Order: sequence, then C-alpha cells, then structure tokens
Amino acid sequence: MLSFISIRFKRVLTAIKGMFILIKTEASIQSHLLIFSLFIFLGFYVDLDINDWIKQIMIFGFIISIEALNTGIEKICDFTNPDYNKKIGFIKDVSAGSVSFAVIASLIAIVLIYYPYLF
Repeated sequence: MLSFISIRFKRVLTAIKGMFILIKTEASIQSHLLIFSLFIFLGFYVDLDINDWIKQIMIFGFIISIEALNTGIEKICDFTNPDYNKKIGFIKDVSAGSVSFAVIASLIAIVLIYYPYLF
C-alpha cells in the first residue's frame, strides 16, 4: 500500500513540475494566466455567485489544458522533425486551431456569464 501511495505522490509531483515548466517557459500560457487574473478581479468586483465562479474556473482550466496539449504536440513535432515539413506544419496548424475553437467557445461562455452582472 505504501508503494502505491508513493508512486501516486511522485506522479502528482511530476504533474505539478510540468505545470510550472509551462508557466515559466510558454508565453501563451503566461498571457492566458494574465487574462484569467483580470477576470478573477472582475469576478470579485461584480460579485459572481458560486455557480458562475465554478463555470469561470472550469473555462480557465479548459483553456489552459488545451493550450498545454497544443504545446506538447508542437514540441513533439519539433523534436521528431526539426526541419520544415508540410505534414508536420499541418499537424501544428490543426493543433493550434483546436486552441482557437476552445478560446472562441470560452469567450462566448464568459460573455454569457458576465452579461447579467454588467448590463
């Protein structure tokens, strides 16, 4: 049982290390976190109810997760084929496109969350 807990704990530490690597090295993650910070302050300013806080936190987690997956895909592509390759370019473009879909959906959701508080 102790080894099971030890293994799980090491995996959690590895995941946390990955989060900090993303925050430290990726400008897109940093810019998203800055924007999220502004929305957290706005949430306190307009006094979001608990359900809207939950929605907002889920949206932020969704965006950061998709952005992290995109970063991972790009890093794998760059590692496996550092020279320009049309197929690798397609993969990277599609991966970046998925982030765009997530951001658009999240922007719509954020507008719907804040609209009653601001108007």
